[in-house]
Amino acid sequence: MFNTLNCFFRSPWYWLAMIFAGMTMECIALYYQYVLNYGPCVLCIHVRIWVMAFILLGILGLLGHKSRPMNILISLLTVVAAVGLTERSWMTFAIERNLIEGSCTMGSGLPDWFALDRWFPAMFEPWELCGWTPELLFGITMAEALLVTSAIAVITTLLATFSLYRKA
Repeated sequence: MFNTLNCFFRSPWYWLAMIFAGMTMECIALYYQYVLNYGPCVLCIHVRIWVMAFILLGILGLLGHKSRPMNILISLLTVVAAVGLTERSWMTFAIERNLIEGSCTMGSGLPDWFALDRWFPAMFEPWELCGWTPELLFGITMAEALLVTSAIAVITTLLATFSLYRKA
């Protein structure tokens, strides 16, 4: 089984799967925002930024998948993105469940040199305060799904990085 995973992580299919998963997550978020009228909070925007990082890293990984050093570097960056996604997902979940006391403002908290909320407001502008997320399916909220998805992302990216680091 590990050999099969090893082959998958070394193939362009791994990077395509990452791009597809990221695009799917972004499309679901935009569907909830523009079709179902559930505006994003600042934590949701931060999650979108981390997911966009996965998409961009997936594209870079696809373009450089034949270079082992490039693969390892991009794979390490995907681990960083997965950890960042997990942290933001945990915060979203914890605020939703009142596990921590917290709230967020309407500002994105992004610096001027990275003002995605001003450059691409349709995608990255917060509309609402933090506190709850919509239900997806079967009573599972978006925060719960994000937490599970991000945990899977951490495990997958760690396995991929380990696989790419080992000599073939």
